[in-house]
Amino acid sequence: MLDILQNWDTALFLALNGLAPAWDAFFWWVSVPWTWTPLYLLLVLAVCRRFPARRSRLWVAMAVGLCLTGTDVVSARVLKPGVARLRPSHEPSLEEAIHLVEERPGKWYQGGSYGFVSSHAANHMGMALVFGTILGGPWLVGLLFWALLIGYSRIHLGVHYPGDVLGGFLVGWGMAGLALQLLARFNQHSTTS
Repeated sequence: MLDILQNWDTALFLALNGLAPAWDAFFWWVSVPWTWTPLYLLLVLAVCRRFPARRSRLWVAMAVGLCLTGTDVVSARVLKPGVARLRPSHEPSLEEAIHLVEERPGKWYQGGSYGFVSSHAANHMGMALVFGTILGGPWLVGLLFWALLIGYSRIHLGVHYPGDVLGGFLVGWGMAGLALQLLARFNQHSTTS
């Protein structure tokens, strides 16, 4: 069964990887975390406007910190070394079929050795769900689109299989759920005190 899933994942990866090579630069910049600094600042400002009380902001910051720390630890320190699944960019059998992006002249971007799960997908889906749920409405839709775009960028760049990205999204969803439960308990405690 695991071989069948791996074959499907590889086939889907090959269909999606480098689908539009003209977009290589765009997906490279989508995948670079500091590109999104203005969005992060906008999210912080939006939270500050929604929660004027310092104590509320502190709890939101703790929920965000818990989510980010959790997604990073689970994805990078537990699952990647534990599963030890090579990234497609490091898989010898895909060497001739894969589309990689040139990081700088003569240097192809390949990421680290292991790819399950995508930390980019986990972190950004977690943040999208935490901030999107807290801010509501259009924020949630926009942030989910942002997380999906980042997830696809990892496939386009050749460093993750679709299953790696889906796994990352699930880790992000789980950690966001925990962080939001913590925030809900704080809100419940605050209204009953």
